[in-house]
Amino acid sequence: MADGMINLTIDGAPVSVPPGTLVIEAAKQAGVLVPHYCYHPGLPVAGVCRMCLVEIEKAPKLAIACATTVTEGMVVKTQTAPAKDARQGVLEFLLINHPLDCPICDQAGECELQDFVFQEGRARTRYGEFAKRFNPVEDFGPDVLYVPNRCILCTRCVRFMEDVAKEPVLNVSERGDRAFIGIHPEARLDHPWAGNVVDLCPVGSLLSKDFLHKARAWELDKTASICTGCSQGCNITLDTRDEVVVRVRPRPNLEVNRYFICDHGRMHYKWMNRGDRIEAPLVRRDGELKATDWDEALARVQAILRGASGKAVALVSAGASSEALALVKRLLSGFSWTGAFQIVMGEEAPLAGVPNLALRAERAPNAKGAENLGYTREYTQALAAATTAAVVLVLDDADCAVETNGALIYLGTVLGDNAACRRADVILPITNVAEEEGTFTNRDGRDQRYDQAKPAPGMAQPAAWILGELISAMGLAGAPR
Repeated sequence: MADGMINLTIDGAPVSVPPGTLVIEAAKQAGVLVPHYCYHPGLPVAGVCRMCLVEIEKAPKLAIACATTVTEGMVVKTQTAPAKDARQGVLEFLLINHPLDCPICDQAGECELQDFVFQEGRARTRYGEFAKRFNPVEDFGPDVLYVPNRCILCTRCVRFMEDVAKEPVLNVSERGDRAFIGIHPEARLDHPWAGNVVDLCPVGSLLSKDFLHKARAWELDKTASICTGCSQGCNITLDTRDEVVVRVRPRPNLEVNRYFICDHGRMHYKWMNRGDRIEAPLVRRDGELKATDWDEALARVQAILRGASGKAVALVSAGASSEALALVKRLLSGFSWTGAFQIVMGEEAPLAGVPNLALRAERAPNAKGAENLGYTREYTQALAAATTAAVVLVLDDADCAVETNGALIYLGTVLGDNAACRRADVILPITNVAEEEGTFTNRDGRDQRYDQAKPAPGMAQPAAWILGELISAMGLAGAPR
């Protein structure tokens, strides 16, 4: 046993894992996925579904891989006849009363019951009737529906609310074939992190009202991204259909958000699909904004910057990428430069069972990145300084109430209700976080990359591209950051 590791063999493949590792996790190191329902790496082990039965040499009977820790020299076999027969039996029992809802079920295409039945279930049932019938749907909370007929009683939702959220409002009610997931009669599933029970459900029993009947799983394009809801920097997946973001799901990162995201972050995506976007560059001619092409718009900005001197102010969004923020600073390096951002504050909502994980009061994904680049939180002072600045550059802050006697350049996604940005000399349309790739720095100083999930509308371009073009044209590429 070298370096304190445990050596074992799984389906003929040698594996070395730390002491205390569960067989189901060790199997992943060998490229073997042991079928399972109740087990989840982010929840306490329950061992109730019996789907992960495997054969272990010298053991008197089959063992559940989710509750068996590895030992030195252990030999595990997942595909022997006894193990496969046992798992087939479990599937057959689960399917006795399971309705054939796949054509109308939101989980179809990403359902673990479908997957494992297809992989190793029986070809047909030996039962001629379906006995269990509950009410078709129960309203559990603001965004959660429960369909008891589909429930396989894995208890993942119960354990999440009890052991992770520390709000035990769910339980297994009744017993035997009458069992179902019950909710406290005086409670609602309105915990700030309750939406995770939908992600945890291996079948289509717990559903999101927001995503209900929006898309089939195979119609979705999935893109790795970072949540913009607060400064925690949770890793997420953006699901898009026909170039529209339709769902946000947590993406595992054990150092940041483990397997979970809060409901605020889950719902914080509809602005990515706004229809009132700026789709072409606008320049001011004869006192009015006129649409133009990129060449003229960039040339106008260059003329403004070359013709100005003295003080410049950058009013930026703490939701802009670090790349864009760095390039704003470089573009204004020839001026006496001031940069600031403002943050919307909200109520902090921790996930009690996970240390250092919460919906943060600061509703900004890149405040730390902006501070690292020299921007300050002195937004009111920056607005005051803008009145006498030669150049004011606003980056994706449509609601900023800036007043200036100098030139105003606005890079943004929308014009917003505030008239200030509508008085700009040049307006340049930029992409939002779903339409570009970039980097955010979360509150702990962790740099995290996000990818492009859908195309930009019209002529909009990433702010980093626009600023890079301006920097290159003005010969500032070598300027210090």
